Amino acid sequence: MITDYQDEFPIPLAILPPKLQALLEPVGQDPTLQVEVTKRWEKDHYGPNREYIHMIMAAVPEKDLGSLSVVREANHGVVSFSVPDIENQGDLSKFVPSVAGYDYIVASWGGGSFYSYALSEKVWMALGLSSRVLGGDEQRIIYDDLSLPEFGVAEGEVSTQYYFSSQRDVRWIMSNEYLRRYLWMRGMYGARVFFYESLLADCEDLRALMDGQSHVLIEPENGWFRLDIREFKGGLLVQVWASVVAVAPELSPEQSADGVKWPGASEPMTHDRANALVAAEPVYLDDQFLERYEQSSFFDTVPVNVHGRWHCSPSYLGQWCFTESVRTGRNLLKVPMRELYKPKPDREILHAMSYALDPSKIETFDLGEEHIVAKVDRFVAEILDLGDGLTALNLNLGINSTVEDIVGFSRTDLNQNGWLNYPEISRLAQVAPLSMTEQAFLSRCKSIHELWQRIPNAILRNLLKEAGHARKDIKDLASLRLIQALLNVVERLNSDGEEVDAFGSSPEPDDLACRNPNVAALFVNNDLRISDAHDAGSVLPHLESLGFDTATINQGYGRALDHVFDGVINGFAHLNTQLRYLLDR
Repeated sequence: MITDYQDEFPIPLAILPPKLQALLEPVGQDPTLQVEVTKRWEKDHYGPNREYIHMIMAAVPEKDLGSLSVVREANHGVVSFSVPDIENQGDLSKFVPSVAGYDYIVASWGGGSFYSYALSEKVWMALGLSSRVLGGDEQRIIYDDLSLPEFGVAEGEVSTQYYFSSQRDVRWIMSNEYLRRYLWMRGMYGARVFFYESLLADCEDLRALMDGQSHVLIEPENGWFRLDIREFKGGLLVQVWASVVAVAPELSPEQSADGVKWPGASEPMTHDRANALVAAEPVYLDDQFLERYEQSSFFDTVPVNVHGRWHCSPSYLGQWCFTESVRTGRNLLKVPMRELYKPKPDREILHAMSYALDPSKIETFDLGEEHIVAKVDRFVAEILDLGDGLTALNLNLGINSTVEDIVGFSRTDLNQNGWLNYPEISRLAQVAPLSMTEQAFLSRCKSIHELWQRIPNAILRNLLKEAGHARKDIKDLASLRLIQALLNVVERLNSDGEEVDAFGSSPEPDDLACRNPNVAALFVNNDLRISDAHDAGSVLPHLESLGFDTATINQGYGRALDHVFDGVINGFAHLNTQLRYLLDR
């Protein structure tokens, strides 16, 4: 049983500063909580709103709880202050850093000017955590459990400096689930050892504690805190040194997929029952389920086409996978229940469950509507066909080139390995919800443009030069104008029934200047990619120019992306069709 420290503390809870209240409060069992295990924080150090905290957490055995008092480390807020004074060889042999003889959660060292921090070796090794470092201004260490994976199990600042004031605040937090697991394994309680200071307004409650004096020091018999109150700069300066048991060695409630009831199900599902299923019992998931995996390089989320069906099955380092996750409709995944319960961490199954839809709602979806992956696949197919067409046209004009040289993709590689070697294609095919934000929409427009813009301008200029146009007239044209000009040339030859031999026979000035509505979407997409993401006024006119009903924007930019993407695909499809007409004649 953890002591009710707030009740025992002399200052009434009603006037207790929130940060001091939090230091005295025990930690609940919610596994999603992030628990502060080390802190060094200050505000308005020399001003009227001054407040300061330094805190470390120690692991204390149950037998010592009753005798736990204010310890020396509460004065400095670090496990080890200054460096040992060693004069003889071997005198450091008994150096064992601790908090009054107890183990600590975060190793911390300070010397008054410089402070350094890292998770205790016992903690990260006992829990099997891996570290990663954020540099630059961040200077943080993050510990992950890569066996599940679970990211951000513990994290905090690496160091700080102190010169009249702190260079940066230090805050180390740890997952309540993992902290409790460590304490449970050790049979220890987590105790906050801290110093707190604040300048409070003069009030009757504090004056009652001072009993008419200008300065009072209160130390109870059990010794878990020391309270100093004194008159200072027109207010009352409150200083507290304390050792507070905050976390019991009790495991957080286990996250289990056994016995949970899925939307529309008549009875709870268990691993055994799911494994015994013979008939495919489908579960429909909102495809936003994939975002957790798409946004992390630790997971493999490359879509795979299997017999005409697109599988988007997130997997983790070959250890587990959401097998048979098939794209259905624009924003749905269809997964057999048995596959969901195949070996993987239960927290991943519960993550999938949070995106499961009630079967009664599925009737409101168009299961035949094109999804983002299929749309990207059509786009890539048109880019490859354009590469074929430009290669063939070059060959007819005596110029050697390959499809990969022109569009940057290998059809052979794509046929053999899918999108595995082209992460830019997979990124373009990431979840595109109907509620997509304007920022996300503009970012996707930029990705669409970048995927085809790898076509070298030099190749396009050479083709226009072969079509009879002077280099001086085309040297300043950018990629879009070059594509449009090439389409104008090819369309003119086709309308005249000319063969490819006549490619450079009769150049027309309009080839370079005439706007071609068939590729208008490419120009709009380019304008959108460079639009200010925070200025909706610069986006809507571009969408309206493509005939899009902007009244639907209030619901999100997903449909706008579909409209622009289809326009771009259709533009390249038209160019490819015109090239085939010319080359086949």
